Amino acid sequence: MIYPPQCLACGGLVDQEHGLCAACFAETPFVTGLVCDLCGVPLPGVSEDRVQCDDCMAIGRPWIWGRAPLRYDGVARKLVLALKHGDRHDIVDTAADWMVGSVPQPLASDTVVVPVPLHLTRLLKRRYNQSALLAQALARKLDLQFCPDALRRHRRTASLDGKSRAARFAEVADAITHTPRGAQHLKNRPVLLIDDVMTSGATLAACALACHTAQSREICVMVLARVAKAA
Repeated sequence: MIYPPQCLACGGLVDQEHGLCAACFAETPFVTGLVCDLCGVPLPGVSEDRVQCDDCMAIGRPWIWGRAPLRYDGVARKLVLALKHGDRHDIVDTAADWMVGSVPQPLASDTVVVPVPLHLTRLLKRRYNQSALLAQALARKLDLQFCPDALRRHRRTASLDGKSRAARFAEVADAITHTPRGAQHLKNRPVLLIDDVMTSGATLAACALACHTAQSREICVMVLARVAKAA
């Protein structure tokens, strides 16, 4: 009665903790139907087979599948930005539930869950890594090992906002490596990479390549939201 449950997006009253009101839920762009098997972008049509979008066929991805429960727009964009810049850690548990629901196949029990790392200066400024919060919650829900320091961003990269796809890949090239601890935990094990948003996939690709250097097995990626045009 003193602290009634509030909508994660608008702050209105809801029946249960960590939920969305009916209006915000209706405006949340959940990804449903046919998606690209490698990047999770929504695709038109239907298919019983796994398909790839034109970008993934042109670029190639250093992972075996990728998914996102949300399209980065509307209420979803609001939630991601609140988590990323607004200290809204209360969003994490619900976001992780949505991500778990998007996993397309059972994961091996020895899978290690690894977040995309922040550079130390950004981590000190922000005080937390939103990708690590999501990865930790996801690992707990899937009963998998969480390794927050498997990867290190040893070079501070410029913001990727507004950059072309080629510029994004060039900016993060060789910026991310595995750590000594990561080398121990990643070798010969499958990896689930976690980030908050995928745009071009450049940062996730740099992380996946670092995992391959550590001799990981198959690599999968999961993000909370995927940048994509509305259908």
